[in-house]
Amino acid sequence: MNQFPPSSQSRMSLVRLALFVIPTIMFLGFLSGTMSGSTADNAWYQILLKPDIQPPGWVFGVVWPTLYLMMGLAFAMVLNAPGGRDRNLAIALFLSQFVVNLAWSPTFFGAHQVTTAFFLIVAMIGLAIATTFVFARVRKAAAWLMVPYLVWISFAAILNFQIDQLNPDAESLYVPAATSQIG
Repeated sequence: MNQFPPSSQSRMSLVRLALFVIPTIMFLGFLSGTMSGSTADNAWYQILLKPDIQPPGWVFGVVWPTLYLMMGLAFAMVLNAPGGRDRNLAIALFLSQFVVNLAWSPTFFGAHQVTTAFFLIVAMIGLAIATTFVFARVRKAAAWLMVPYLVWISFAAILNFQIDQLNPDAESLYVPAATSQIG
């Protein structure tokens, strides 16, 4: 069966969806990271030993918004696709992996549970791979938009694992609160 190019009505529907979905995905990602203190300024994170492959902090501030934008566009494309079993499965898988994604920063940066965060990221990779394959059955372009995310979270899993290995006591590290001397 030949597929016809999308109609202008379908394109406008995608644009409307994207204008809602992309900012929502980006905001939720930002909120998860910000509320859990996932920045290079995090005092607990600063005292951890880091692997040699650790990129500078600014890289994360560039990569994550870009990935969330691409994920949001991919998700909007799937939401805009005609209904069907694969589309519903793609939506469920995307939402599942995104919830795990949002849980990673609070687990790692907020709760200092480096080992648990590693297992979360492994689950995230599995769900994201499944999402990408099902996206490909719905919209190939949506699947390709997920590939940089898969590469990055795989790299992030390596970093997480190495940080866990370098800091076996990471969960119990004490970081004193800032104090001020008045006198």
